[in-house]
Amino acid sequence: MTVDLQRFREEIQRPDAKVREAAEQRQMTLTKPAGALGRLETLSTWVASVQGECPPHAFDRVRVVIFAGDHGVAQAGVSAYPPEVTAQMVQNFIAGGAAVNALAHTVGASVRVVDMSVGSDIAGVPDSVTAHKIRQGSGNIAVEDALTLDEAERAFEAGVAVANEEVDAGADLLIAGDMGIGNTTPAAALIGLLSSRDAAAVTGRGTGIDDETWIRKAAAVRDAMRRARGIKANQIQLLATVGGADFAAMTGFLLQAAVRKTPLLLDGLVSGACAMIAHRVAFRAASWWQAGHRSVEPAHEAVLSRLQLQPLLDYQLRLGEGTGALLAVPIIRAAQATLTDMATFSEAGVTDREDDES
Repeated sequence: MTVDLQRFREEIQRPDAKVREAAEQRQMTLTKPAGALGRLETLSTWVASVQGECPPHAFDRVRVVIFAGDHGVAQAGVSAYPPEVTAQMVQNFIAGGAAVNALAHTVGASVRVVDMSVGSDIAGVPDSVTAHKIRQGSGNIAVEDALTLDEAERAFEAGVAVANEEVDAGADLLIAGDMGIGNTTPAAALIGLLSSRDAAAVTGRGTGIDDETWIRKAAAVRDAMRRARGIKANQIQLLATVGGADFAAMTGFLLQAAVRKTPLLLDGLVSGACAMIAHRVAFRAASWWQAGHRSVEPAHEAVLSRLQLQPLLDYQLRLGEGTGALLAVPIIRAAQATLTDMATFSEAGVTDREDDES
């Protein structure tokens, strides 16, 4: 199998510029001073442009897709939690007991979990959870490749397939979530490589690690970056070398969502790392994304800077799962509602300041 990355460069287009212009014009006619709603105004025009209509419609099916996978580097003691927690949390997602489930319920979203490379067989889960599974766990990126090239390609294509499944089922706003003990280590390595930053500068506290664990983690990030420095230009090989099946799948998911003209909210560090890779494949893909929040992980700032995205929230989150992006959903909906539901000056019989002065 050889993944055709060129097709993403050819197929991904920017959101509708004419609709964005129409939305900007409509904003100027609404019963408020121009610019009075601040970022809600620019966000509303983005919503109109990605939907291709002005005024935009309400989002009916917000869908979180959590890509789960274990990472061999976790065995090197880079996390505060043991690797078996990944499988336990997948079961928790399915049972509806995780933070992502609670927040999804609050904002009217639904959650899907996809086991790409959890390190064990998970008993009692629906077949849909494991339908795209590539392997059990990924290699320890500090000393070996996470995946073979074939596995990385199959995982990437699985992410593309998941995006198609979700859009075909009616999803109109997607959220990329993650679960995997140790996954902030490959995320930091990928971001460090793509932003040319030192390992120490991109290594964060992840699950809340102490200083000794952080030193081990920073060393693992450094060694992984050293191993992959010569292959930064080959995105699939990079995912195979220092990523993982969950990372490869999420990267394909992000790109195919843009192909399908479906807006997507990025979450924190892991989705940010995948977004940086996807951006290198097809730079226009980023125009279909918003950053749901700013993670406390230091490497996340490099992601936001490279993608030129301004996060919608900063609540000092570092959980992952899609939780930060879910918190931003009401803001997206509020932006859409102001552009759609507010009356214009003429409709409300309110005098526009410019008309009054004339």
